[in-house]
Amino acid sequence: MSNSSIQIPESPAVALAGHHHITIGVRNPQEDFDFHTKVLGLKCVKRTLFYDGATPVYHFYYGNDHGDESTLLTTFPLEHVGVEAVEGVGQCSNVTLSIPMHALDYWKNRIKEHGMDVTEKEYFGETHLEFRSPHGIRLAMVGVEDDGRMPRSGGPVPRELMIRGTHSAGVSTRDMDFMGNFMEVAWGSRKVGEDGNVVRYEMGDGGTGTYTDFFIEPSRPSGSWHVGQGAIHHHAFTVPTREAQDKIKFFIEGMGFTDCSEAKDRGYFDSIYVRTPSGALFEACCSHDPSFQCDEPYESLGTKLMMSPQVEQNIEETLAIIGKVEG
Repeated sequence: MSNSSIQIPESPAVALAGHHHITIGVRNPQEDFDFHTKVLGLKCVKRTLFYDGATPVYHFYYGNDHGDESTLLTTFPLEHVGVEAVEGVGQCSNVTLSIPMHALDYWKNRIKEHGMDVTEKEYFGETHLEFRSPHGIRLAMVGVEDDGRMPRSGGPVPRELMIRGTHSAGVSTRDMDFMGNFMEVAWGSRKVGEDGNVVRYEMGDGGTGTYTDFFIEPSRPSGSWHVGQGAIHHHAFTVPTREAQDKIKFFIEGMGFTDCSEAKDRGYFDSIYVRTPSGALFEACCSHDPSFQCDEPYESLGTKLMMSPQVEQNIEETLAIIGKVEG
């Protein structure tokens, strides 16, 4: 039989639609809460605890009014744990947030007024306002026309100027020798451009909220992989069903990428994690229905610390460790 007659199956990863959330290690929980809700103007749609490990750690979710997929930044405040991350190559490196084109000047001024330096850069024909959060995380605002995602309403930022969601998820990598094949075959993505040392892929319908940008930095020292203060831990991408999620896992492992977790129930979604050839940790994430409103109504969404009954019995002891957050 000739090779031309062999039928190569389509990757099930074409089901991946775009970003679900970005997860970040930060320091003080109150400072983190205030930055995301009062400076960025996002809504806290869920406050809960880290599912892994014996030490209690907050897990905050920030997004639009309902916490829709691709509007979410999530954080682990780790000041009480004392574990620092090392920023470098081989890890998720930055996140760019979509704002309306007419809001660029507003956000440039707002970021500066809150004590952060802003650097304006252009790539892929986009204007990026790059800055670092109070926790040292590399963030950027980018002006996008016709982003139809609904922004948060009723926050400190006027709705017409508000963040729409994630735009691109950034990765620092030494090269693209194996990562390109992973993105195109294992991760259902398409290469759409190069600009200097940045290579961009998109998935699903494409456009804002579906981009992954790879910054090729061969001489940069290695970054850490553990959950620590001051670095992005992983990028999560949306998959519509658990069946599709299982198929992606099976397919990826068949390609030899066996550093892939079992499905983990995170309460509001199911997660499968894979260590990519770049070193960055990616997640295929399937939302529950309902998701964030499964344990509290929309009217009080994100206002109560959600935890297991065992932890709730020792709530004062837990709060003494992780600290109380006002807001």
